[in-house]
Amino acid sequence: MADQKKHLFDNPKNIRLVLYALFATLLLLLALEPLVDKHPYFPWEEWPGFYAIFGFVACVLLVLAAKYILRPLMKRDEGYYD
Repeated sequence: MADQKKHLFDNPKNIRLVLYALFATLLLLLALEPLVDKHPYFPWEEWPGFYAIFGFVACVLLVLAAKYILRPLMKRDEGYYD
């Protein structure tokens, strides 16, 4: 099995490059945010980085809800399908 095909993310250098690219994109978008003309409905929508923070918090809450609320409801016993 020594001649297994190497994949793109088997090399830690490639993972680091992708992370740097993502962080650079995040910084660029946060730097450009004040230049975008927003039409907020609520006052907190004017806060810098509001949508980034809101999206992150919503994603974390979805993961926690899936893990601690939905998983126990959907989980079956080990021998359920036997």
